[in-house]
Amino acid sequence: MPSLKDKSIVITGAAGGIGAAIAKALAADGGRITVADLSEAAARTVAGEITAAGGTAIAVAVDVRQRAQVRALIDQAVAAHGRLDVLFNNAGVAQTRPFLDITEEDWRFVTDVNALGVLIGMQEAIKTFKAQGGGGKIVNTASIAAKQGYEPLAHYCASKFAVVALTQAAARAFGKEQITVNAFCPGVVATDMWKTIDKGFRDSGLTSHDNEAFDTFAAGAVLGRPSTPADLVGVARFLASSASDFMTGQSLLVDGGMVFT
Repeated sequence: MPSLKDKSIVITGAAGGIGAAIAKALAADGGRITVADLSEAAARTVAGEITAAGGTAIAVAVDVRQRAQVRALIDQAVAAHGRLDVLFNNAGVAQTRPFLDITEEDWRFVTDVNALGVLIGMQEAIKTFKAQGGGGKIVNTASIAAKQGYEPLAHYCASKFAVVALTQAAARAFGKEQITVNAFCPGVVATDMWKTIDKGFRDSGLTSHDNEAFDTFAAGAVLGRPSTPADLVGVARFLASSASDFMTGQSLLVDGGMVFT
């Protein structure tokens, strides 16, 4: 795998789960990491773990729905690390609601973070890439829910379908400037997000005990187990590195064989 040494990499939603695993792995590969999260304290914990292990990282608080905060995040990454090379739009939320119970408030909460937040992140990163010259990379976290709609996660699925659409549209718009835009699509990953989803199934009366929804969905993976955040590290390394320079507009399924397209 080509080196990530000294690459300036911003990762949103990096205080836990998939984002934290990617941040630590890319730092170990020599990347200069900006750990961004809604919780500054949690982001500082991850950044501290990276620096304690000999890596380079700063922590920045960000609400990805707020353009001024996203702009400030990127500016801080550039100030600390000299430039921006890669942005991972990884921050996301999930919510379980039976289809007929989804409210306008539910819709806005989920789509504002998962879709609008990705749009804002892409726009502000692309402005920086264009000002710097020399291209850049954007990697968006989508989901198997970007490939198939699931009840009772319709609004979550819609937000992740939107991530794939934004990925494709930006790839077409900015490819000639050597800005690549790709996404990866996790399946059932053992993270706090899935704990939230599982609780929502129970609260909606769709399941009766802890981890029932998680175990039921994970049973669909042909590799015979649920995913862990570590399972997403390999594709993140690939998409952040020059190994993926000639790929753009793609959404890679990394789900243990749950969805085939």
